[in-house]
Order: sequence, then structure tokens, then C-alpha cells
Amino acid sequence: MSNQKVELLAAYWTLAGDVYPGAPTEVSPYSLEDRAAAAAQVGYTGMGLVHADLMANRDRLGWAGVRQVLADNGIRHIDVEFLGDWFCDAADPRRKASDQMRRELFEAAAELGARNFKVSPELFSEQAPDIAHLRDEFALLCEQARPVGTNVIMEMMPFTNVNKIDTAMAIIAGADQPNGGILLDIWHVARGGMSYDEIAKIPARFLKGVELDDADPQIVGTLFEDTRFSRRLCGEGCFNVPAFIDAVLAAGFDAPYYGVEIISKSFRLQPLDVMARSSYESAMRQFAHRSA
Repeated sequence: MSNQKVELLAAYWTLAGDVYPGAPTEVSPYSLEDRAAAAAQVGYTGMGLVHADLMANRDRLGWAGVRQVLADNGIRHIDVEFLGDWFCDAADPRRKASDQMRRELFEAAAELGARNFKVSPELFSEQAPDIAHLRDEFALLCEQARPVGTNVIMEMMPFTNVNKIDTAMAIIAGADQPNGGILLDIWHVARGGMSYDEIAKIPARFLKGVELDDADPQIVGTLFEDTRFSRRLCGEGCFNVPAFIDAVLAAGFDAPYYGVEIISKSFRLQPLDVMARSSYESAMRQFAHRSA
């Protein structure tokens, strides 16, 4: 990517409007048509879409209609998300619901040509992860995703049981799937107390997704509240976003785009065009040092 024009994908929450992860509804109050047009107007070439919003638009437009909206606006890159409980035992009722979401997200990924299928470790668990079990379940998920043509990328997060790069890589490298990898969001790396130097531990073939954002110097509320309600635009917080970009590139990151994920109570109340422009332009400024 270092020798290519920088392309950005607007992660779902960046343009979703007044909804947030875990809200009573995660369906955007803005139409897909309006979001795609706003994204394209400022320069985004990709969009992320969550399960609830995908299903609502499938029912409203059909997959052909969704594809047409994206194509009409030059949206080439798609991420689908966000699968949890994929690691639960078969007898666990959470696994039944997760498997239904898995099937529907695979359908969406196939219909839309999604590059990445984002998955979550176990939230709020204080138990040490069962690496062997997670490795095997992650390998199965990747095998099931392979005919769809999508990568399965696990997002390491500090409020989950996979909260360090070493733990994530024990699972992902242990599974050793060609379409399996890690998603690194700068928020989760920095708030997880990790140095950007640790990114060098990740073999390039497993570094399949990167997301950019920023945050206040102090955590606002709990970590989970901070990540859902108080993220900042790139360059408006305490993270060294250019240094993070340098670190992922040095590790061999070569995907066709970076995600931009702004989740903020104040940000999401702004007009759609303002959210699109401010998130895109602030992220693009973080690459200025590489072209200077």
C-alpha cells in the first residue's frame, strides 16, 4: 500500500448516524443510498456494514439493489461485521443465534464481494482464553468463509479475552488459514496499553485489516463506554496516528484500504455530510508525512 494511492473505507459506525454498538437498534436512520452518496462525495471508496443494517437493506432493496447503490457511488471495498459467540459450544444457545448470523453474514459477503468478515472475541470475560479451542473454531470459520471469498479477521480488544497481540496471534497463526487474520484498530492497541513496536510481531500475511481513529488522553467512563461514545477524529486526540501507520506498513500491511471508525456520542449527531467530510479529511491528513 505504501506505493499506492491511499484509499479509505468508512467503517459502519462512522456514517451510521445516531446509533451505536449495542443500541436498541443498530440500523442506521440514514438510507444506504444517502450514506453511500455522502461517502463517495468526499472520497471514500469503501464502506463497512453491520448485520442488522445489512438485513434491513436486503429486505428493502434486495441484494441486487444493494449492489447497485454501492456501484453507482463507486464503493468498491466492503467489510461486513460483527460476529460474536462463534466460539461457543454447540449446546450453548448463544451459538445457535451466532450460527444464524454467521450464515446471513456469509450470504451478505458473497453477494457484495466483501473482502473482510469481522469477528469479536468474548466480551467482558475475565477467564483466560482457551487458545486451542479458539484456534480450532477460528480455523473452522475461515474454512467456511473460503468459498465465499472473504477474509475472517478477528479484532483484538482490551475488554475481551483476546486483548494482546501475543494472544491473538497464538489463535490466528495457530489456525494458520490463508484467509484468516487480525484486525488492528489503533484505539484497541493504544487503550490496551501496547506499544506500536509490538505490531512487528505480526507476520504480514496475517495483518489483514487496520482501522484509524483517536481518543482523549484519559479514558471517559469504562473502556467499553469510551470506545462507543468518546472516540475522536484522527489527529484530534492523544494517539500518534502517523506513527501507527508507519508501524503497520513496516510490518508489511498491504491491504487496499484503511478503515476509519469514529464512534462518538457527539459526532454521530452531526449532519451526514459533515460526518463524512470530517472523518475522511482528518484521516487523510495522517498520511501527509509519507508524501512529504
